Amino acid sequence: MMNKIKLISIVSVFFFFYGCSDFLNTEPADRFSQDTYWLTPERVLAALNGVYNALTTSNMYGTQMPMFMECLSPNAYHYNGDDNLMTRGLHTASTPLFLYTWNQAYQGIGRANNLLGNIDRATSLNESLKARYIAEAKFLRALFYSHIWYLFGGGPLITEPTSVDQATLPRNSADEILAQILKDLDDASKPNVLPKSYSGADKGRVTIGAVLALKARILLYAGRFAEAAAAAKQVIDLNVYALFPDYQGLFYLENEGNSEVIFDVQFLYPKFCTGYDIQLYDYQSCVPLPDLVKDYYDKDGVPIDKSTIYNPAKPYENRDPRLKKTIVTRGTMFNGNVVPEANINRTGYLFKKYTVYKDSTHIPSITDGNSELNFIVLRYADVLLMYAEAQNEASGPDDGVYQYLNLVRKRAGMPNVTPGLSKDDLRKEIRHERRIELANEALYYYDIRRWGIVQDVMNGNIYQENGAVIELRVFENPRDYLWPVPSQAIQRNPNLVPQNPGYNL
Repeated sequence: MMNKIKLISIVSVFFFFYGCSDFLNTEPADRFSQDTYWLTPERVLAALNGVYNALTTSNMYGTQMPMFMECLSPNAYHYNGDDNLMTRGLHTASTPLFLYTWNQAYQGIGRANNLLGNIDRATSLNESLKARYIAEAKFLRALFYSHIWYLFGGGPLITEPTSVDQATLPRNSADEILAQILKDLDDASKPNVLPKSYSGADKGRVTIGAVLALKARILLYAGRFAEAAAAAKQVIDLNVYALFPDYQGLFYLENEGNSEVIFDVQFLYPKFCTGYDIQLYDYQSCVPLPDLVKDYYDKDGVPIDKSTIYNPAKPYENRDPRLKKTIVTRGTMFNGNVVPEANINRTGYLFKKYTVYKDSTHIPSITDGNSELNFIVLRYADVLLMYAEAQNEASGPDDGVYQYLNLVRKRAGMPNVTPGLSKDDLRKEIRHERRIELANEALYYYDIRRWGIVQDVMNGNIYQENGAVIELRVFENPRDYLWPVPSQAIQRNPNLVPQNPGYNL
C-alpha cells in the first residue's frame, strides 16, 4: 500500500488560526505567536498539512458528505440523514448539513489563507519549495471554495489571513467566487512549480494534473465547454495517467494511488479515518436504488428494455460488468458469504465501492470510524468523460469525443458507442456513461443540477427492488438548485443576507 501524507496533528501548530495577543517581548515557551511560528520550514509544512487535513472533516470528504451527495441523487437512498430531509423537501435553512458544510469549507479556506499570508516570514524556506507550497495551498483553497460556489451560490470571498473583521463580511456573488477559484488554479498551474507526480511520503499531494483536472471540472460545471475541454486535454497530454485495468480493484486499499488517481483525500488508520465501510455495508446508510440498477446496459451496449439478451428471470446476468463490481445484489457472494435477505432489506442492494470488502474473501467488520480507504476526488476516467462531454457541447461529435468515451467503456468490458450519432444522441450516451462509471462517487448530484434535470429525475416515489414504495421525493424548482445560507451563520453575521430565494432566514 502506498505511503500516505503524514498529516501532522499537534494542537499548538494551529494556534495561529485563532489569533493571539503579544503581551510580552519574549517568545512564549508553551505556544507560538504569529511572529515566531512561521520561522522554520518544518512549521510551514505542518501548516500546509493542516490545510490538507481540513479535507478529512465529515462534511468535506470524511464519513458523511460523499454518501450524502450520492443520496441526493436518483442513485441512492439514505433513510435518516439530513439528505433524507432534503430529498423529501423538508429541509430549512436550519438543517445542520448546511451549517456543517459551510463551516468546514471556510475552515479549510481560513487555513489556506493563513499559510498564504504568512509563508513569506519563513525566510529560510527554499524558494522552489515555497512556490510549490503556495501552489498546493491555492489548489486546496479553490477546492474548498468550489463547495461554496456550487452549493450555496456565493459567500464571503476571503483571501487574507484570519482577522476579526472577517466575521461581518457580506456575501460575494457566485461569479466573484468562480473568478477567484479560476485565478487560484491558474496561479497554481504556472510552469515548473508543481510536479507531475510524487513518490514516497509526498505521494498524494497536489500535482499539476490535479490542478488542471479541477479546472476542467469547474469550467464544465460553469458551462464554459471549450475551456473545459482544453483543460481536460491538458491533463490527457501530460501522459502521466492511465485507466487502471480492473474497475473494481481501482478502489481497493492495496491499490491506492494507482495510475488512474489524480487527487485523493488521504486517510490513515488510526489517526485519520472514516466510517465508509460500516456505513455502507453494516449500517446500510447509503444504498443503491433500483433506478440506478436498471440503468446499467446489457453487455451488447444497449438499455435492458431494448436488448435482445436481457433475461427478466436473471436480471443481473449479461449486464455491464460495472454493475456487479459496484453493487451487491441478492443471493450473490460478498465479503466471503452469500448475502442473506436480512442484510439487504432497505432497497434490495448494497454498494461495494468504497468498502474494503471483496467478493470471495471475508474481512471482519471494520468498526465505525476506523476505515482508511482514501476518497478519490479526481480520477482519469472522469477527465476523459469531462473532455468528451465538453468537446461534444462545444463543437459536436468528433473523433476525440468517441476515442475517450470508448476508452472508458473498453476498460469496463463494454462495446464502443455507435458511431455517427448526432450531438443530442451522443450527449445522452455521455451522460449515461458518467452515471454508471462514477456511481457512488458523489458526482451525480452535481451532474443532474448542472444539466437542469433534477426536477425531472428526483420528483416522485422511489422504490425497493420488489416494487414497494419507500418514500415520495420532492424537489422544488427553482428553490432547491441552491442550498440556503445557514440560518445560524446569518444570526452570527446579518450581512450574509439576502438569503437564497425560497428560504426563510
